[in-house]
Amino acid sequence: MEHASAQRQKTTTNKNTIFVFSLLVLGVLILLSMILSTSLGQVQIPAALTYKILFFKLTGVALGDISEITAGSLQYIVWDIRLPRVLTALLVGAGLAMCGTMMQAAVKNPLADPYILGVSSGASLGATFAILIGFGAAGLLSQISVAFGAFSGAFAASLAVLALAELSGKSTSTKLVLSGMVVNALCNAFANFIIFFANDSEGIKSVTFWTMGSLAAAKWEKLPVLLIIILAASLFALSQSRILNTMLMGDEAAVTLGVNLTVYRRVYMVISSLITGVVVSYCGMIGFVGLIIPHIVRGFLGSDHRRLMPVAILTGSLFLIWADLIARIILPKTEIPIGIITAMAGAPVFIYMLIKRGYRFGKE
Repeated sequence: MEHASAQRQKTTTNKNTIFVFSLLVLGVLILLSMILSTSLGQVQIPAALTYKILFFKLTGVALGDISEITAGSLQYIVWDIRLPRVLTALLVGAGLAMCGTMMQAAVKNPLADPYILGVSSGASLGATFAILIGFGAAGLLSQISVAFGAFSGAFAASLAVLALAELSGKSTSTKLVLSGMVVNALCNAFANFIIFFANDSEGIKSVTFWTMGSLAAAKWEKLPVLLIIILAASLFALSQSRILNTMLMGDEAAVTLGVNLTVYRRVYMVISSLITGVVVSYCGMIGFVGLIIPHIVRGFLGSDHRRLMPVAILTGSLFLIWADLIARIILPKTEIPIGIITAMAGAPVFIYMLIKRGYRFGKE
């Protein structure tokens, strides 16, 4: 008995050490990746010069030749074009990884995230409707209508999933997943129906590229809303470790411990729909982040959400910064949709999960 207790204590200590080390390493890697991603692109800028430009813009102190640092074109590329894009990737990656981690625990399913549960397809349907049938306005009103359509679609899809799951009694994890699949199929069908009958070649081209995801529209003025929503949601998720750990033990155990699963699942679905709607309206469809990141982190740290959630959030940020960088530089003079990159990275992870016999999810 004492030996088993000592062994558990040693395992916990090792995981805590890995957790602290992971936070430090991820913090350093994110900072270095941000500088590198801001430096690379169609116009190559030395990383040292990028650092000097960023330092000057943030502090007003020039490190070196002031004329080189304040050169109009380079400063504009670094500060006004690339840095907002990198920060958007950081926030979106964090939000999607957080949603995936939360939803996988909430429905006790390793394949769960907003994209599987129909929330993102609802956002896609709303945005497709706004682009091809909506108000037909140009400029700012058009952007607002797409954002509103995406959020409304995501929220409606989440309500539909919850309603279907509770149609014949109390919702369960299995009913939520099945309801999500139904809503996902319906939203995709209606979106394809609109595309098929739309007589707008430019709109169809826009929808096609938009459904693959892109951070090209990132701007400083869009960041505050994204920052506030994702930061607030992430702080909430970090406070839910005990509930999420209890959910992994199963419905019966959670009820025995006094956790009202129905209420918490509703809350998590609404938060996920909010994050997904905002992300889709800003960047289009970016899949696989919420699916693969929690699994990668879980392989190192286990399923305890006190450690899993913060590391998954940081890992999601790092992953999407690099995915966006690869999307921008992999082909000369061309930017490919970021959703293609995330899908290419996500598929091998699931193949690995299938062939690795030792993989476990939660308490299973």
